[in-house]
Amino acid sequence: MTLSSSSHPHSLSLMDPRKNKYDVFLSFRGEDTRGNFTSHLFSALSKKHIETFIDDQLIRGDEISQSLLDAIEASTISVIIFSEGYASSKWCLDELLKIIDCKNNSGQIVIPVFYRVDPSHVRKQIGSFGDSISNLEERFPEKMQRWRNALTEAANLSGFDSHVTR
Repeated sequence: MTLSSSSHPHSLSLMDPRKNKYDVFLSFRGEDTRGNFTSHLFSALSKKHIETFIDDQLIRGDEISQSLLDAIEASTISVIIFSEGYASSKWCLDELLKIIDCKNNSGQIVIPVFYRVDPSHVRKQIGSFGDSISNLEERFPEKMQRWRNALTEAANLSGFDSHVTR
């Protein structure tokens, strides 16, 4: 696969991990996982000297900030921690769109983690996970199909399921 730097200005940095600012970007719903799974994962990655971006200092607003989009682009790997409330957050879903864009256009590695949610519920947007995204449909009808497609694509990737015992 050959990518020209003129058509994909950030593709070369993603193909050469030494040029990225972060090794890992963590995408998660703070209310669901910040105080447990995500903080433990961040700690474990940090102890191994893996440069990890976590949004603990960002100011929430109506739109996803450019600094967050830049952090996604500047990461070699994105880990998406799907939890029951992930799809109820417009921010999480907009992060997901950017992550999938970086995967498809720049070869970013994407690893889904299904934290106390069934991967098939994420893939098909059913059950309580489906209820979460449906609550956004009235407010953001123009984004709904893109969000649903991104959820399906991400849930089809090989990842980790917290329900599976090893």
